[in-house]
Amino acid sequence: MRIVFFGSPEYAVPSFKACLDVPGAEIVAVVTQPDRPRGRSGALVANAVKQAALDAGVRTILQPERVRRDTTEALAALQPDVGVVAASGHILPTHLLEAFPRGVVNVHASLLPRWRGASPVAAAILAGDPEAGASIMQVVRELDAGPVIARRARAISPLDTTSTLTNHIAELGAALLADVLPRWVAGEIAPVPQDESLVTYAPKIAKDDGVIDWTRPAEEIARMVRAYNPWPLATTTRGDDAFAILDAWSMPGVPGAEPGTVLAGDGSELTSLLPGRRGRAVVACGSGRLALLEVQRAGKRALRIEDYLNGDRALIGSVLG
Repeated sequence: MRIVFFGSPEYAVPSFKACLDVPGAEIVAVVTQPDRPRGRSGALVANAVKQAALDAGVRTILQPERVRRDTTEALAALQPDVGVVAASGHILPTHLLEAFPRGVVNVHASLLPRWRGASPVAAAILAGDPEAGASIMQVVRELDAGPVIARRARAISPLDTTSTLTNHIAELGAALLADVLPRWVAGEIAPVPQDESLVTYAPKIAKDDGVIDWTRPAEEIARMVRAYNPWPLATTTRGDDAFAILDAWSMPGVPGAEPGTVLAGDGSELTSLLPGRRGRAVVACGSGRLALLEVQRAGKRALRIEDYLNGDRALIGSVLG
């Protein structure tokens, strides 16, 4: 089995490694994003998949900004059987899809047809979905609309963030890929068309999406905190400074103050809801209250709320946002 792998970020690395481990398979080429400048020096840095490909000794690594016909011709000359995509960041034209006898399959981080698009993990957390997962689908020209070869689900923990859940789904998808890819190439699996009536979309996240509206319910804001970690983070303001909330927990009850007001908490109520955690600062919301657990003021490092209050006791009684 001759595989061309399309992928760039850390999410794709488990699927890349799964392809390496398929018996009788060979990754004949990797197509990934160009090296990008990083840090103050602006030095070009390879992405996670390129580094994994170099470490694995893959001979052909292509890094086009866009996949054009010359890329297709270079790949076709390698006589591949199948393409595998995991968050490559490229739009794959029809002439490329037609270059693979067994087509191109994608390891998508949702239970299709729910959450097509760029940010499926964050969308699932924001919506309060009970589960998320990975789908292996055949790539077509329409966004994430191809027939599904296999799915595998995982419950969403109340402590999951986009960062932690993406890591879990990356491993889940890789294991599923290793299971179905040989059977797919052998023609033993028939893909199932997606039910268009069940389609939902997860558009690309913008930085402003993380700005908190304290008139919203505490449970909704708590999901924002989890969904927008690690980027763009759920943010508000503390005076003139940006103030990010990295970890929080929603609590029921009447807020008893203007939304955004930070109230003192003794920690006992939160401990009964979330063993081992304490809430020393609780923010009034449109309904319910949000216990702050980890915060970060602009230009400062992230701190647990107990440590943050040691340097900013005036947070209690202030109004955020």
